[in-house]
Amino acid sequence: MQLKVIKADGGVEEYLHTKVIGTISNALSRTGQPDMAVAEELAEVVTYFLYHEKNRRSVTSSEIFSIIKAVLTATKYEEAAVALSEHHLERKLKRSRIEVVSINVEELADAELLCKTEHAHSRSRWDKSRIVRDLVAKHGVSQQTARMVALMVEEKIFNMGLTLVPASLIKQLVLGDAAAVLRAQRQLQTV
Repeated sequence: MQLKVIKADGGVEEYLHTKVIGTISNALSRTGQPDMAVAEELAEVVTYFLYHEKNRRSVTSSEIFSIIKAVLTATKYEEAAVALSEHHLERKLKRSRIEVVSINVEELADAELLCKTEHAHSRSRWDKSRIVRDLVAKHGVSQQTARMVALMVEEKIFNMGLTLVPASLIKQLVLGDAAAVLRAQRQLQTV
């Protein structure tokens, strides 16, 4: 029986043990204690707990997050649990500060409009799940691939440090990252 994960946006995906390994590994690295063997061992504890707790069929992503923090805290890696929480809060804060503006920036005059856009109807909060929904519904991309593309786009937006993002920029980033991911998937299939 494959455990299902209910994401914060309501989406559902299969539980991936490797994601837990990656999360724990990143938390350990943030505290200067990178150790893949430890990350794998602790991830085994998390996965075992999830699969053996009351014969669950689904779990929320926030529950998994809490279990990972509890496992880190219960071992000698409390600093990693703190680093993981800080990273999570930092990403939430970044998301809350970003607004998408319904402008197609093609010329300098369009860029000037971006700064002058004050009407609430032309702005919306950043929500990477919109990218996922559009890729799945309009283009038939798998949920997992769509999530990967959305995460890549979100990282680029975060790294740019923008608080007002034109919708046209998001579209271009989605197209570029989707093409790269789909190309990589095709290459893996031919190997």
